[in-house]
Amino acid sequence: MNLGRLSAIIRKELIQVRRDHITLALVVGIPVVELLMFGYALNAVTDHIATVVFDQSGTASSRSFVSSFDNTGYFTVRRWTSTREEAMRAIDNGEAKVALIIPPDFGNDILGGRPATAQLIVDGSDPSVAQTAMFSGGLIAQVQSATVTVEALNRLGQTSNARGGIELRPVVLYNPRMLSVKFMVPALIGLVLQLQGVLLTALAVVRERERGTLEQLIVSPVRPGELMLGKILPNIGLCLASTVMTLVIARVLFDVPVVGSTIELLLLTLPFLFGTLGIGLAISVVARNQAQALQMTMFTLLPSILLSGFLFGREGMPQIFQWLSLAIPMTYYLEILRGVILKGVGIQVLWPQALALTVFAIVTLGVSVARFQKTVE
Repeated sequence: MNLGRLSAIIRKELIQVRRDHITLALVVGIPVVELLMFGYALNAVTDHIATVVFDQSGTASSRSFVSSFDNTGYFTVRRWTSTREEAMRAIDNGEAKVALIIPPDFGNDILGGRPATAQLIVDGSDPSVAQTAMFSGGLIAQVQSATVTVEALNRLGQTSNARGGIELRPVVLYNPRMLSVKFMVPALIGLVLQLQGVLLTALAVVRERERGTLEQLIVSPVRPGELMLGKILPNIGLCLASTVMTLVIARVLFDVPVVGSTIELLLLTLPFLFGTLGIGLAISVVARNQAQALQMTMFTLLPSILLSGFLFGREGMPQIFQWLSLAIPMTYYLEILRGVILKGVGIQVLWPQALALTVFAIVTLGVSVARFQKTVE
């Protein structure tokens, strides 16, 4: 082995890496982003579960019971509702994971030393959150039950035979058996669609550039916007067909049927697909070759897995990462998938998510066309 020739090859490779700014940025950037996300954003412990309260009692005892939930750190009371239906809507649209329902006679039963009941309605679409909510809620009810029982005994002048206390009755919605497959399968459908959509278009312009046909397109009468739409529309059809196929597989192999309307789900999927295909086009305009396009695609996939609620609830993340997750289309599409597939809700509930995806699609496609025009010029 000739060390001189070997060192020359090494110097050549280092020079190429230094000149390839995009690849160098990805090589340096991906480990930093992974470390930050795994170190700060991911929280395997489920806490700060979004909760709404429907307190029909309106007494000091009921408010004290609600405060005991809010003070543990496992639950965060977002708001108080005026009707049971309003509390249920908050769970349907994803605003809350838990609804605490307190009946009208709750306070009087506690004051009279009688058993008081409350209901904990839990969104079972995320089994880990549901299990934590039920376990933590049960412990809180036990502690509060012992406290109110002692207070009732002292108040009534008794020392034993207490019949009072608090009984918390949990109800699990959408996924009563709390099967993890019902949580993961809709999320995997979204992940597969994003990966497919971004890859299909990320390689589009790059492939033209590597084949030498991009120059022919540039000198043709085709406008940049027409070229972008021409790259996107066929892939929209492919992705919609893939969506139908994955829904069939989810039903047949994993017993995860679409509870809501399949037509509405496909319509709500369109803005997500346009947004992901727009991301792919933006990548294809920036990347110089297919290797860079693949690296960038993987880089965009990482935040979608870690920050969107794909694996862990967003409630337990630091506030800054919760804000960052709002810029990720997968965050909204996961709510749509789980909402339609598991909860059976439709566009009347999920329109905010659809609106956010539509805005994202318009922005990404506009940036892609503008960037391509600049590249052509």
